[in-house]
Amino acid sequence: MIRTRLYALASIALLVIGFVAANAHLVTVAIGSQPDCVLDLSQRKGAALRPAKPSC
Repeated sequence: MIRTRLYALASIALLVIGFVAANAHLVTVAIGSQPDCVLDLSQRKGAALRPAKPSC
């Protein structure tokens, strides 16, 4: 019974660690990927939104 509880807690801990690590990875990739590619809000009225760089 104690061994079963230990396996259950270890499995839950691994799942939580994996979930946190995956989300941390997604956040770091989102922050680090092409930070210069943001929309340029034009000063003119009615102008369409466009990327900050043509390569984006």
